[in-house]
Amino acid sequence: MRNVGIIMRRELASYFATPLAYVFILIFLVLANAFTFYLGGFYERGQADLEPFFTFHPWLYLFLIPAVSMKLWAEERKSGSIELLMTQPVTLREAVTAKFLAAWVFTALALFLTFPLWITVNFLGKPDNGAILAAYLGSLLLAGGFLAIGSCMSALTRSQVVAFILGVVACFVFLLAGFPLVLDVFRSWAPQALIDAIASLSFLTHFQSIEKGVIDVRDLLYFAMLIGFFLLSTGIALELRKAD
Repeated sequence: MRNVGIIMRRELASYFATPLAYVFILIFLVLANAFTFYLGGFYERGQADLEPFFTFHPWLYLFLIPAVSMKLWAEERKSGSIELLMTQPVTLREAVTAKFLAAWVFTALALFLTFPLWITVNFLGKPDNGAILAAYLGSLLLAGGFLAIGSCMSALTRSQVVAFILGVVACFVFLLAGFPLVLDVFRSWAPQALIDAIASLSFLTHFQSIEKGVIDVRDLLYFAMLIGFFLLSTGIALELRKAD
């Protein structure tokens, strides 16, 4: 765990070594507020809650999170610094975990900076703060899922652009899995068990449940297993491409 902490701190510091981190945070805050107040009709709804804010998070993350994760391994492989990293007294599993956690903490910081919205809604009314806290947790888990997928996609290529595109496509597939547009294709011939299984893979199905303030162990397990699976896949991909 000591190695994980050291690498995580180094990676987290590297985000703020360039203006890109500040640009990402600024874009996230601007878009989150724009979607909440303009597209979400925050004031027009006349309700003291943050539903318009969290509703757009999956679509914000769809493009912003792959932009964060695309450099996790693609840059290391392109520059050759991954070989240097592997010569250190650290296992590949520790490196994968540490780099993922650094990206997750960075994303959590951007999410934390939206805290004034929570204060605003409490000033305007009496919201269900328990539900809002649950929605923040759901958003953080959603970001973790996106990052784990993006980490795996980044490990497959040396190009950050390709890693970004692969990340967006893979995350989009997981978002669409719970949509009627996808499920209706299977309803005419597939058994209900298969349809339910496909729907259960959707980010939206699990995120929307937590967003409503219902913290189900099954939703928490879903995100934990998803993150674990794609981090394991990241390690396998890096092992297989060591000779590239």
